[in-house]
Amino acid sequence: MGVAAKIAPSMLSSDFANLASEAERMLKFGADWLHMDIMVRHFVPNLTIGAPVIESLRKHTKAYLDCHLMVTNPLDYVEPLAKAGASGFTFHVEVSKDNWQQLIQEIKSKGMKSGVALKPGTPVEEVYPLVESENPVELVLVMTVEPGFGGQKFMPETMDKVRNLRQKYPSLDIEVDGGLGPSTIDAAASAGANCIVAGSSVFGAPEPSEVISILRKSVEEAQQKS
Repeated sequence: MGVAAKIAPSMLSSDFANLASEAERMLKFGADWLHMDIMVRHFVPNLTIGAPVIESLRKHTKAYLDCHLMVTNPLDYVEPLAKAGASGFTFHVEVSKDNWQQLIQEIKSKGMKSGVALKPGTPVEEVYPLVESENPVELVLVMTVEPGFGGQKFMPETMDKVRNLRQKYPSLDIEVDGGLGPSTIDAAASAGANCIVAGSSVFGAPEPSEVISILRKSVEEAQQKS
């Protein structure tokens, strides 16, 4: 058995007017993490949520808040998000080539799990130093769509990155985000992903618990075969 399957519904697809009850609903349906997309119109054009929303949600849930920072200056967000109650802090490799060591140190010193994300066009080799560092990231997020908006189509060509990462780092948490659902999960699971972010496929389903169960089962079965 490999690293544990973790299913993380993307709260970007939830009803923002009822974020606390949506979070509770997802946990009841079997979610392990809640994925929080933080965009501020830098790096990606969309605007979503920031530390104040994380802080508000934290008052209503003990869930693991898996925060994905789509920003150009992630270092500026470490302290505010830590104070707000973020559990994981994933920054983009494309904007942290000069300060990733400092970023990882700061994230961990504030008690958060550190992760690095890469866009579909970014070579996977760019994250290797961050995983192999003396003070490494604990998660790699492979974007399976261009970051910025929900509801996009899964890009199967990104699975080569997941395969490469899993071969090199058997115990690493490898997360995938974008277009994941019952029709695409097997490709991601067989490539070696164990953390699955799913937005519209979960929130838009008549029975979200069934979708979460399908995602988890696919990861677990793929691990048993490998």
